[in-house]
Amino acid sequence: MKINRRKFELLMLGLLSASTQAQVPAQTVVWSGFPPGGLGDQVSRPLLQRMKARWAGTLVYDVKAGAGGRIAVDFVKRANPDGAHVLQTTSSVMTVYPHTYGKKLQYDPLADFIPIGPVVLYTFVLAVGPAVPPEVKSLGDLVKWAAANPALANYGIPAAGSSPHFAGMVFERASNVGFKSILYKGSGPLLNDLLGGHVSMGFHPIGEVIQYAKAGKLRLLAVTSPQRWPLVPDVPTFAESGFTNVSNVDYIGWYAPARTPMDLVRQMNRAMQETLAEPEMKELFEKLSLVGGRESPEAFAARVREDLQRWGPIVRASGFTADD
Repeated sequence: MKINRRKFELLMLGLLSASTQAQVPAQTVVWSGFPPGGLGDQVSRPLLQRMKARWAGTLVYDVKAGAGGRIAVDFVKRANPDGAHVLQTTSSVMTVYPHTYGKKLQYDPLADFIPIGPVVLYTFVLAVGPAVPPEVKSLGDLVKWAAANPALANYGIPAAGSSPHFAGMVFERASNVGFKSILYKGSGPLLNDLLGGHVSMGFHPIGEVIQYAKAGKLRLLAVTSPQRWPLVPDVPTFAESGFTNVSNVDYIGWYAPARTPMDLVRQMNRAMQETLAEPEMKELFEKLSLVGGRESPEAFAARVREDLQRWGPIVRASGFTADD
């Protein structure tokens, strides 16, 4: 039987493409570096559930919490680059920690990982609780009240060396008020103390406190994003209130170990983006005051590199270094 040369070439090209396409593993575990119940859990569990329709293998969400998220990073860094293990972590872990821990850090965010894509983008907000009088409704009011009540001039931060930590430090210096920072092991304990009046104010991801603000239990004074956050348009930015150096947008992202085939990375990114675009996910994001992070691996990698460079001067100017 005579075979048409052009058809034969196309057939061979198709077989070659199929043979070189990265194989989706039977199971992919997305590892979070933070305790259950936080923002990552609230978003990624439903995301993975809905992604199953677009991913050939089984998707599992698991946790390796500890050391401010670094245990999960070190674990996934050492995993085989075959798509079976993916890291989920915050932007602070990948772009701030390298400057605070320096040579003590056991990973390089650019050399040891391939960014897959951001799940969500979010802003931090300075929230005040019942320890602060109700007449304090702006950052200007807060600074005046804190100057008159130094014993109560304190704010909580969810993790040392994180972006909200540095936002608090910059705000403290710019205000010329001796605010005292109080370190917590995560946003959950900080939120409990803020609601209970044991700490006056705290820096939180907007999604963790929006429900309490709507219920009148907390007041949101300013967001760290450069522009007003679209889902809380009535809350001003720090820059609007005169604190121009307090500006940042954080994100939760997925990362694959270095040397993971880019074809596999792009397959996961595509499945993620298509799922993030679903109405059900958009509705969830709106409830949590989040923005879906629909970016290509290349665009996400550029974001990580830019933030890594941006945080360097800020951290050096603060003089902060991590202890452990």
